[in-house]
Amino acid sequence: MEVDTKSSQEMENVEIMQQMDLISNHITHTNEIRMNIQSEIDSFNILYAECAKCTQHLQHMRNQRMSIPQGPEIERKLKQEKELYEGQLKTQSLSLNNALCIYINKLNESLNLLSPVQSHIIDKALIQWKREQQLTGNGYKYIKDIDVIQIWCEKLCDLIWITRSQIKEADRFRVNLGRYFELPQSCEIINSLLDLTTQHLASLVSSTFVIITQPPQVLKTNTRFVAEVRLLIGGKLNIHMTSPVVKVSIVSETQANQIIGRNKPDGESCGEILNCSGKMEYQPVQRHLSTNFRSMQLKKIKRTEKKGTESVMDEKFSILFSSKFYIGNELQFEVWNLSLPVVVIVHGNQDPHAWATVTWDNAFAEPARVPFSVPDKVPWRSVAEALNMKFFAATGRGLSDESLTFLAEKAFRIKAIDFNNMLLSWSFFCKEPLPQRSFTFWEWFYAVIKITKEHLKGPWTDGAIMGFIGKCDAEEMLTKYTTGTFLLRFSDSELGGLTVAWAGSNESDAYSLHPFSAKDLSIRNLADRLLDLPYLTKLYPDIDKNQAFGKYYTQPPDLSMPVTRNGYLKPLLVTHVPGWGGPNGQGINSFPNTSPNHMFHTYL
Repeated sequence: MEVDTKSSQEMENVEIMQQMDLISNHITHTNEIRMNIQSEIDSFNILYAECAKCTQHLQHMRNQRMSIPQGPEIERKLKQEKELYEGQLKTQSLSLNNALCIYINKLNESLNLLSPVQSHIIDKALIQWKREQQLTGNGYKYIKDIDVIQIWCEKLCDLIWITRSQIKEADRFRVNLGRYFELPQSCEIINSLLDLTTQHLASLVSSTFVIITQPPQVLKTNTRFVAEVRLLIGGKLNIHMTSPVVKVSIVSETQANQIIGRNKPDGESCGEILNCSGKMEYQPVQRHLSTNFRSMQLKKIKRTEKKGTESVMDEKFSILFSSKFYIGNELQFEVWNLSLPVVVIVHGNQDPHAWATVTWDNAFAEPARVPFSVPDKVPWRSVAEALNMKFFAATGRGLSDESLTFLAEKAFRIKAIDFNNMLLSWSFFCKEPLPQRSFTFWEWFYAVIKITKEHLKGPWTDGAIMGFIGKCDAEEMLTKYTTGTFLLRFSDSELGGLTVAWAGSNESDAYSLHPFSAKDLSIRNLADRLLDLPYLTKLYPDIDKNQAFGKYYTQPPDLSMPVTRNGYLKPLLVTHVPGWGGPNGQGINSFPNTSPNHMFHTYL
């Protein structure tokens, strides 16, 4: 997938640059026409001056006709010369009028060539980049290079600005030539082209004010956070010379809709952010005109009234970035951008539900949607893709088809043959508790991600943890294998719990250990706990335990020698199941003069 993505991006880059080169060549040809027109105007002005001089001389001779003997002859020659000049002027005026029409048509062609390229960059490439940026919140890896898009935008900006300058030259030609002869409709056409070019420039400027580093989507009050905004064409048009200031505020969903409806921010805010303004700074080597906010902090937030089952973790806000600046003395721009939706929390225990809101929004947001609308029900195949992406990003290994089927059964609370086209509701995803449980599907899944990422990443990446299988299915499966065969699965009853199921000595016997919690695994890692249980010999289906987990064992202590520290004996925590013997195959009483309660961490 990564190779295909890079390949398609390289092809797109080649196509865009080829189109840019085509437009550049067209503009170069148009500029040659402009220079020829200027040369013709210069010649016309000289000829017109000569004609005016001849006319003036002729009038003088007519006034002095009686006093100059050769007057009639001179007057006749001057009249012929004047007629010659006038004929040449008429020919040149027709030529200039025709050349100006061709020039204007070429300028129109330039805009016709620019429009689809700009549309592709703004309406496709940048929108796709923003969508990929949002998906990175769920673990997406293959985001388009924003520096490549910046190169496109800079090149496009140059082409638009040159075209705009050429149109202004056409208007100057129109004014100069209009003193001599009429140019029907040229004024309206040129003004229309100039307006269209200004619109192109305004659209490019506003669209290239982008958020490079998004604020955290789960935003805790009174906690420092960072963000970065960049104007992709900031290195062009001398925008950096004015040192634009970027202001930051937080807005509600309703306020975000109002801003988009007006296409303009108007001082909206529903909270207080510290360190919320900064100047854009230009880095000439990277050609980045950007503002880095390194220590913003949300102090206050005003929430809307909740209805029904809504909670504060369902409410979405957005961080608004805005700025104003001038280009030259004639163009003023007001740019703004809204961050991805953020959920504001005040305590860490709100994290799971807040991340449910963010994950659902990131996965199922539609382009050009009404902020921050998302469907209430989505196909399971889309949910499965989002969960797999999230899990892979956090743990290093994705979810198998069997694991996704297990998750579907848990989420829908039923068993089915094909879940792909079934619609999962937001309520089933994170609102309604699972049957006979006090937690929701998402809370369970979120806890599994957390313990795997923090304590089980190595074994999970190795494939040593089956994880997604129910207790009954695991025990039934193990009864078909030799004694001591075991597997690791995520607990159905305990949030963020990992349990061991193993085959007993009788064919019908299988057992499950009380789940290890994150706290348990932080005290003694999984591999060492499995080493403590000698009767666990084979990882399902038939992998030697030491081969599967040996690289994660810590240095085994010498149990025959007490460890002293500052004159104290240091206790050793060892996992033990009563009735199943001590570590290394020894009984629990194999450690003389030591209380079992002090030596063993027991799970019933």
